[in-house]
Amino acid sequence: MDSEPRRISAAEVAMEQMRIAAEHLPDVNPGILEKIKHARREVIVNFPVKMDNGTVRVFTGYRVQHNDTRGPFKGGLRYHPDMGVDEVRALAMWMTWKSAVVNIPFGGAKGGVQCDPKALSRRELENMTRRFAWEISPFIGPDLDIPAPDVATNPQVMAWIMDTYSIQKGRVVPGVVTGKPVELGGSLGRFDATGRGVVITAAEALKYFRMNIDGIRVVVQGAGNVGSAVARYFRLAGARIIAISDVNGGIYNDKGLDLEQAMVCKKNQNCFLKQEIEGETITNEDLLRLNCDVLVPAAIENQITYANAPRLRCKVVVEGANGPTTPEADRILADRGIYLVPDILANAGGVIASYFEWVQNLQELFWTEDEIVDRLARILTRSFQEVVAISEREKVSMRTAALMLGIGRVATAVELRGIFP
Repeated sequence: MDSEPRRISAAEVAMEQMRIAAEHLPDVNPGILEKIKHARREVIVNFPVKMDNGTVRVFTGYRVQHNDTRGPFKGGLRYHPDMGVDEVRALAMWMTWKSAVVNIPFGGAKGGVQCDPKALSRRELENMTRRFAWEISPFIGPDLDIPAPDVATNPQVMAWIMDTYSIQKGRVVPGVVTGKPVELGGSLGRFDATGRGVVITAAEALKYFRMNIDGIRVVVQGAGNVGSAVARYFRLAGARIIAISDVNGGIYNDKGLDLEQAMVCKKNQNCFLKQEIEGETITNEDLLRLNCDVLVPAAIENQITYANAPRLRCKVVVEGANGPTTPEADRILADRGIYLVPDILANAGGVIASYFEWVQNLQELFWTEDEIVDRLARILTRSFQEVVAISEREKVSMRTAALMLGIGRVATAVELRGIFP
């Protein structure tokens, strides 16, 4: 029996994905590929924060700016205890390809702070956020790098960053971040955009297989901003949510969960409790092996691996998270005939809506939510069709096709701009 390969890092996953895609791009100059493989800039800051008990604690923050050939750097900020520069490098690279796949004028970046936000008071969280924003302020701006919410960050965090940056500049600069509260120049429809986009691309995949979304069985790993929105929009489309989980585990009911009750339980208890929700408690590992039509990993990286890919019992995987599937697992799923809609396409709704918010801030003209949803759906539907066309023509997986599209667009932009001097 084959032994499981060593666990590879997110950066290694991103590089391996790029290597596979590059094999199918023989016309792209190898030197250009080498250039866009590397991040343009990596910022690491160590900064002090005064805690509520009077002590001073030093936090480490990151901002990796991968590529800005096609437009300003763009990407989220996450707060997580295991945050490290290696992970951020991969996420920044994926953001570059994601922006290019959906053909919006952004590059890719990612960042955050190594911390446990649940262990911080609101005052400590605000102080940490403002000091981090001050430290990275020379490297961000509406025409330079535009952060957004990610894991464990939200509109309030973006409001603190915007305010801190604006104080430093001596004027209000709403375009420095996206994902802000609507009252401060945020966009309608932004909060749910990633989850809504996952369902839009899932619906396109189901149409491709002549399957109706009404009545399908859906499993969602992750119950944060993305996972909860995915479950809600699938349910509104007529699908049956049979399982959902968070970091502590999940709840399963083959007849369909009472989603509202599940999310109330999650909000009030910070977990899913069997005594409050009709269903069985389930681990995240068991959740991935449930028999379903669509599986949406919407948690963190490296969830579908060499070890568990042979045991998945879904027809379609739609990646709500960034990098949830390793390259070894990709090959196993392809061999088993499980169709995968990759992260850089499936969860691009967030960066598209961020682009809409940025444009509205620059124009000082705001769109209705209906306009935003319509524009979002049109971009994602068009992008899905472009990726499918490459997949069919080149006889490659959807992930490789999406990477070929994204990397190809960035490489073309680099070629046109040239290498200075």
